[in-house]
Amino acid sequence: MAWIYIVKCADGSFYTGSTQDLELRLWQHNHGDVGVGANFTRKRRPVVLVFSEQFDNVVDAFAAEKQIQGWSRAKKLALIEGRVGDLPQLSRSGPSTSSETGPGSCPSTSSGAGTGSAAGPSVGR
Repeated sequence: MAWIYIVKCADGSFYTGSTQDLELRLWQHNHGDVGVGANFTRKRRPVVLVFSEQFDNVVDAFAAEKQIQGWSRAKKLALIEGRVGDLPQLSRSGPSTSSETGPGSCPSTSSGAGTGSAAGPSVGR
């Protein structure tokens, strides 16, 4: 089993990660020395777990971690708050409509969430 997680740091920023031992990893973020825990969170302690999801394997959890790391803060907040319906419209490319392809639009790629498998976290499908 593996986990993806989001922690909120003392400065209000978010850190997204994946692990096979969620409890140990949270301890490392809050108490670990150099080489244990992420350098990003070490400078922003304490951290608090605000989202987690379990996956069947490490490969799927890592893929979901990388997907979420590419999301905007607003989209991460929607995930944390359980506002699943808001995730598609918060994609950087936005919902697919003809009005978004005109002048001034700025299309980019952003993958939506999946099912707790290689497609991504289950909350966003």
